[in-house]
Amino acid sequence: MLVLEEPYVSPLLVEWAAKSQHPVLANAFAEGLARDGAALNLVGGDEAAARIDSGERVYSNSENALDWVLSHTHDRALADAIAFSKDKARMRRDLAPLSPDLFYMECTRDELAQVDPASLPLPVVLKPAVGFCSMGVYAIESADDWRRALADIDEGERTWAERYPGSVVDTGRFVVEGYVEGAEYAVDMYYDGEGRAHCLNVMRHDFASPDDISDRMYNTSHGIIAEMQPALTAWLDRVNEVLGARDFPAHVEVRVGADGRIVPIEFNPLRFAGLGGTDLAYWAWGVRTYEAFLEGNDVDVLALSEPHAGKVYTMSLLNPHARADLSRPFMYDEFASRFSKVLDFHRFDANAVGSYGFLFLETDEDAPDELDFLMHSDLLEFQG
Repeated sequence: MLVLEEPYVSPLLVEWAAKSQHPVLANAFAEGLARDGAALNLVGGDEAAARIDSGERVYSNSENALDWVLSHTHDRALADAIAFSKDKARMRRDLAPLSPDLFYMECTRDELAQVDPASLPLPVVLKPAVGFCSMGVYAIESADDWRRALADIDEGERTWAERYPGSVVDTGRFVVEGYVEGAEYAVDMYYDGEGRAHCLNVMRHDFASPDDISDRMYNTSHGIIAEMQPALTAWLDRVNEVLGARDFPAHVEVRVGADGRIVPIEFNPLRFAGLGGTDLAYWAWGVRTYEAFLEGNDVDVLALSEPHAGKVYTMSLLNPHARADLSRPFMYDEFASRFSKVLDFHRFDANAVGSYGFLFLETDEDAPDELDFLMHSDLLEFQG
């Protein structure tokens, strides 16, 4: 069962849904796609809910669909897996035995102002207990960082609330957790009917500097898959000894220390990389991740990636600089011309989504100049 919702659905997903005739909830968003020419197999809300309640797998492009799923279906195990995923404080508590020495604390929005940053084991990360992408996430290394973060929350929380419902971003509660030195990875994965973890893609989340928390660069390659997939799959199986999820897709972000310790950052339920970001697996390995999950296809990503050894595949969320004037158009074609092989370019309404778009690239591992430019550009030169 597909539940499509705002703010954006990838054309690749719409194309597959129409071709496969996989059932799609007939909500306002999907009906709009149909009016625009997509020959979707739309089903009413009662039928969609009955399909999910009977055990049919459900996938969405957007966490804006969570409210409908939770309010119209009666699968308690599914609802509990969603609740675990969206509540970072609960996730931390439930998974504490997997990383017992990791500091964390919970506080309400009002309590944030009362926290003395000198009492924290800096560096730490501050983030909403319910969040999306990097909204409201701050790396804190000093008391000044803490004060700047609180000021930014004051300024940004109204905009976040206007763009996303409370089930996606909620700044009423916050989590403060220890910062683990190491590389960050994102996994598009699902638990099958027996609760076993399947990794459909592994992406390394790279950063421009220690205080960068943006979604500017996610890279995958055969080397990354070969190095990380076995350990991440084993860790996800351990997680499910606690969670007990079945037939459940998620986009999972973790940090891996130099000692190999895996620490959870977040679980994003019923979807893979958001805003069409999961298309990276298609452009890299030819895998439609949602098809693999919904139809139960056995995908060997390691074998599929091997012929592409030596290549790096990148997805980049192009967030505007704080000084950007969003009333001016972004020069997409001029920006794309800076790269030798653009695989796809999802273009967004920056005022509605908060980003210019998603860029997908192929580059050579031994020629990193294009990725260096992408990582460090403030994008201001591409304002029209």
